[in-house]
Amino acid sequence: MRNRDIERQIRDTAERAGERAHHYADGAASTAQSLLERGRRRINERFGKGSRQYGQQLTQAAEDFADEANYHYRRLRRQVNRHPAATVAIVAGTIGAFLLLRRAFRSDDE
Repeated sequence: MRNRDIERQIRDTAERAGERAHHYADGAASTAQSLLERGRRRINERFGKGSRQYGQQLTQAAEDFADEANYHYRRLRRQVNRHPAATVAIVAGTIGAFLLLRRAFRSDDE
């Protein structure tokens, strides 16, 4: 009789442990599914066809970048017109420094 009680207790404990593991696995799967759905919604909100905000941000950033590049181009052009000899010296020095650095860091394999 004692052995049967021990076997029954072990069987009951195993069943409860299995039920608890099944419950936890269901909870984890449900949480993972909800996180996946939430992430998918956020991606659709941000990049979907109906989302104009992100597209507007990209457009504004591109316009700002183009304006900044145009400003620097005009500024550089004025510099060249005002001081052509200094500009030539700066460009020559930059190219020379680039060539020296390239030669210094060139590997022996080349």
